[in-house]
Amino acid sequence: MPFAHITGWGMSVPEPVLTNDDLSKMVDTNDQWIRERTGIRERHIARENQFPSTLGAEAALKALEVANVQPTDVDLIICATSSPEHIFPATACLIQDLIGADKAGAFDLSAACSGFIYALNMAAQSIRSGSIKTALVIGTETLSRFVNWKDRNTCILFGDGAGAFVLQASERPGGVLSAVMRSDGSGGDLLSIPAGGSRHPATEAAIHAGSQYIHMDGREVFRFATRVMASSTKEALDAAGLTVDQIQHIVPHQANIRIIEAAARGLKLPMDKFVVNLERYGNTSTASIPIATAEAVTSGRIKPGDKLVMVGFGGGLTWGALAAEWTGPLPSERKVKPQKGSALRRARSFLRRVLRFIDGLLSPREL
Repeated sequence: MPFAHITGWGMSVPEPVLTNDDLSKMVDTNDQWIRERTGIRERHIARENQFPSTLGAEAALKALEVANVQPTDVDLIICATSSPEHIFPATACLIQDLIGADKAGAFDLSAACSGFIYALNMAAQSIRSGSIKTALVIGTETLSRFVNWKDRNTCILFGDGAGAFVLQASERPGGVLSAVMRSDGSGGDLLSIPAGGSRHPATEAAIHAGSQYIHMDGREVFRFATRVMASSTKEALDAAGLTVDQIQHIVPHQANIRIIEAAARGLKLPMDKFVVNLERYGNTSTASIPIATAEAVTSGRIKPGDKLVMVGFGGGLTWGALAAEWTGPLPSERKVKPQKGSALRRARSFLRRVLRFIDGLLSPREL
C-alpha cells in the first residue's frame, strides 16, 4: 500500500493590509483591545479582482513547482473553502481550469475552518487506496466579503488568503500517518452564515437583517475550541503510535492566540513548539494551516524528517487533527515551471469553450 507524502507547498495572500489601527477608524475598537483578545495585529484583504479561485490557483501553482509536478499530472483537486465563489460550480473546478489540470477530478469540501484537515485526509486516503497517485489540496478564502464591518466582535478576526499542498504516492514510509475528523451539529448555530443557502435564501429581508454575514457566539466557540484542540491532537498521535515528546511541531488553526495557548497548556508543551503567524494574517479559515506550514518550511523551521500535527476547529461544529512526517519533494530528474504557462492555459480554456460551442451547433437538436 503506498504512502501519501506532502511534496509541495505554496501560499498566496493579497497585498492590501488592514491593520488594527485602520479598524479603529471603522468600529469602536483599538489595537491594544484586539491584540489582548486575539493576538492579531493585521490581516490581508482581497482586491475586487481577487477571488478564492485566483488566490487558490496562485498557491497551487507554487506548490506544484516545489513538488516538480506538472498540472497535467494531477489526478485530484480538493478545495476546502468557507467562502466559495458559488454554490455551484465548485471553486475547485475553477481552479482546475485556471491551472490547466485537465486530467484531474475536482470538488469542494465544506467543513469550515477544519476543512483543510478533512481535505488532506481525503486526499491521503485516496492515494493510500491506490486509486490516484497525485493530489492537490487547497484551502482558499475571501472571508472579508462575508464580514459585517460594523460588528467589532467578528470584523477584527478574519483575513483573506490561500495555501496549497501537493500529495504524492510513494513506497517510502512516512507522509500522512493518521488523522481524526469529528463533528457536533448541535452547535451549528454558534458559528454560521445564516442566509445564502436553500433554507434561508439571500432575500431582501435577510440582507436587511445582516444574515448574509458571519455570526458567531465568541464565548461558546472559545470554550469549544480550547477543549478539542488538545484532545484531537492526542487522538491523532495515538492513532499514529506517537507520543507528544516525539513531535517537533504543532501547526494549529490560526484563530486566536489564547486558544493556542490553552492547547499548549493542555498538551503540556511550550509555545515554541507551535507554529503561529496569526499576528500578520488573522483567521484565514481553511487557508490558515497551509499558510502557516508553508512559511515555516520556507524559513527552514520545518525540515524533512520532522514529525508534526496539524489541528483545527470550525463551524459545524467540526474539528480534527492530522499527524505527518514531513517529506519534501520526491527525487525527480526534471525541473518544471508550471507558473510560466499562464498564457497557454488561458488559450486552452478559451479553445475548450469554442469547441463546446461548435459541438453544440453540430449536434442533433432535440425535437
